[in-house]
Amino acid sequence: MKKITIAIDGHSSCGKSTMAKDLARRIGYVYVDTGAMYRSVTLFALRNGLIGSEGKIDEGGLRARMSDVNISFVFNKETGRPDTYLNGECVERDIRTIEVSNHVSPIATLGFVREQLVAQQQQMGKMKGVVMDGRDIGTAVFPDAELKIFVTADAKVRAQRRYDELKAKGMEADFDEILKNVEERDYIDSHREIAPLRRADDAIELDNSYMTIDEQNEWIYNKYIERATE
Repeated sequence: MKKITIAIDGHSSCGKSTMAKDLARRIGYVYVDTGAMYRSVTLFALRNGLIGSEGKIDEGGLRARMSDVNISFVFNKETGRPDTYLNGECVERDIRTIEVSNHVSPIATLGFVREQLVAQQQQMGKMKGVVMDGRDIGTAVFPDAELKIFVTADAKVRAQRRYDELKAKGMEADFDEILKNVEERDYIDSHREIAPLRRADDAIELDNSYMTIDEQNEWIYNKYIERATE
């Protein structure tokens, strides 16, 4: 069975990361959460006063500090999945807060941020055998990926999933605030000038609004088998 590159794109909070992590673990591929990379840059900007109280980004300051942003992934034996590290600190929990969610899309529209992170992502997937999820993997990062999936789901369903996830982690959550964030991120992600969120022409669309995790995992595993044995 040949090694391939698997690109999973789609809207926020539609389960891309869960699907990608489970598939990578099942088939022995490397998993890269590109959304976590943009969230890590956002967390760095927030911690270093580069995002004002009104949400205005100090673009010059962030550009000057990008060399100080070191993002890595470390396998967690307990969860069987990789955790995100920012400058040597595990930030897996910190990058999932609503504060980071509220600012990550504007950060991701910045050309110099995307340029640096896309270069890192392409290097990570150079040898194939990788599952990568995000917003522009099949269109900008790996346009030649053998398997491209575009995941979507109803906005209210996605907001409920995000709400349940935060509550399960013991974090405060407000459904209406989360739904507003989901809808705003959809608009920003699909209307940004650089690498906007869109379905690649050769991507397979999956609406998982009413699918269980097991059902979507089997669906994408079968798609992988089809492409890896062609």
